[in-house]
Amino acid sequence: MSSDSFGDLSWRRVVGGAAVLGLAVLAVAGVVAPESDAGRLLDILTAQTTLAATLRLSVPIAFAALGGIFAEKSGVINIGLEGLLIIAAFTGVYLTDVTGSVWMGVLGGVVASTVLAALFAVVCIEFRADQVIAGLAVWLIALGLAPFASQVVYGGPNTTSVETVGTLTIPLLSRIPFFGALFDATPFVYLMFVAVALSWYTINRTTFGRWVRASGENPKALDTAGVDVQRVRYAAVLLSGVLAGVGGAALSLSLGQFTGNGATMVNGKGFIAIVAYLFGNYNPVGALLSTMLFAGLDALQLTLQARDVFAVPKPLVRTIPYVTVIVVLALFGRTRTPEAAGDHYESGDD
Repeated sequence: MSSDSFGDLSWRRVVGGAAVLGLAVLAVAGVVAPESDAGRLLDILTAQTTLAATLRLSVPIAFAALGGIFAEKSGVINIGLEGLLIIAAFTGVYLTDVTGSVWMGVLGGVVASTVLAALFAVVCIEFRADQVIAGLAVWLIALGLAPFASQVVYGGPNTTSVETVGTLTIPLLSRIPFFGALFDATPFVYLMFVAVALSWYTINRTTFGRWVRASGENPKALDTAGVDVQRVRYAAVLLSGVLAGVGGAALSLSLGQFTGNGATMVNGKGFIAIVAYLFGNYNPVGALLSTMLFAGLDALQLTLQARDVFAVPKPLVRTIPYVTVIVVLALFGRTRTPEAAGDHYESGDD
C-alpha cells in the first residue's frame, strides 16, 4: 500500500472514529439530560415512527438503485432512473383509478417504466447514442409527459386521490420498541427486502449475473464465450425498468396520489438512487444501507421541522440529508465502476 493510500485510510478512520464518538456522546447526553436538545434529538432518533418513516422513504430509492446496479454492471449507465420513477408513479395512480385495484396500478407502473427503459435501451445499444444524454432525455420526457397526461385526464398536474396500500401488522412483534416498525409496514417494504436479497443472489450466484458482470467488465471475453453481449445488456436495462417501475408505483400508491408540480413527487429520488448504489459499490445490500442512511436523515429532518426542536431555519434543516450524504461520499466513497461502463459494443469489435 502506498504512503498516500495509507494516509488516506488513516484519515478516514480518524473521521469515522470521531463520528462514532460524537454519536456516543449524544446518546450519553440524551440519557443524562432528556429535556435537553440532545435528549430531544435522541428521542427522535430512537422513535419507532422514525424507523417507519425511514423504511417508507427508502422504498422508491432502493428499487431504483437495484435497477441502476443491473444496468450499469452490464455496461449501460442509466441515469434516467428519475424519469422511470416519474412515469411509473403517474401510471400506477391512473390505472388504480381506472381499475379500482392497487396491484393493477403497480403492474401498470411497471409496464410503463419498462417500456420507457426499452426505448432507452434501443437508443443506447442499437443506435449507440451517448448514454448520459439519452438518460437525461428519458428524465425530461417523463418530467413533461406525466404532468401533461395528468393535466389531460384530471385537469391539473396533480391527480385525484385513489386507494392506497394498507399496512401488514404482525401482532406482538409490532409492539417492540423501535424495531416494531419492521413488523408494521406496507407490503412494499417487505417486497424491498425480498428484491434486495434476490438481486444479490442473481448477481453473485447465477449464470445471468455472471453474464451481466462480464458484460460490464470485459464484453469481448463474454462475446468470445458465445454469449450475446447486446442481449445481456437489453435484459439488464429492461430489468432496471421493472425494478424502477415497482419503486415509482410504490411511491405514489403509498400516498394515493401523483403530484406533478415542479420536480414532481419523485423530487430527485432517482438521482439519489444513483448515489446510493455508487456508495454501496454496486452491491444490493450496500445500496440498501446507503438508501436507508439518506432516508433516515430525510425522516429526521421532517420530524425536526414538524417539532421545531432546534432554533434553526427550516430551509437549512431540509439540507441535512443532502449535506450529510455529500460529506460521507467525500470521506468514505471509494467506488470502482465497471471497466466497460458507458462503452458501446458490437459482436466482432476489437
